[in-house]
Amino acid sequence: MLILGLDPGFAITGYGLVNSVSNHLTVIKYGAITTPACMPFTARLLAIRNGLEEIIKEYRPDAAAIEELFFNSNTTTAIKVAQGRGVAVETLAENKIPVYEYTPLQVKMTVAGYGRADKKQIQQMVKIMLKLDSIPKPDDAADALAISICHSFSALTARPV
Repeated sequence: MLILGLDPGFAITGYGLVNSVSNHLTVIKYGAITTPACMPFTARLLAIRNGLEEIIKEYRPDAAAIEELFFNSNTTTAIKVAQGRGVAVETLAENKIPVYEYTPLQVKMTVAGYGRADKKQIQQMVKIMLKLDSIPKPDDAADALAISICHSFSALTARPV
């Protein structure tokens, strides 16, 4: 199963494609769709959509996993990130790719075995689990790979959104 993990945002949307066969994981590609701050917000959303369309057309993932949003302070940023996430989910739905959501706690528990693991611990475990030479950059790509890993181990019981 080819899984597209997404760490949604409007400035940076991290992505990670992981192939999972009997819980043997292989990285296919990872990176980020970035939009400059000087770009109008609607153009940034369109750039996210277009970037995802390119990835989907080239790799045709079987499923997509995306992190549920969690914000505790900046409402303005939360709303913009939610709009970027909405564009991603809509793009996946339009391409008939089932979408699965995971909380940050679920991702941390699956990847590190500890729900309060910090970003460095998660990144190190992603590197180890995917047998990479170094921690994936940018951080958003490492997060997206972690979300892909989470889905690979949860796929049998997960329900699409």
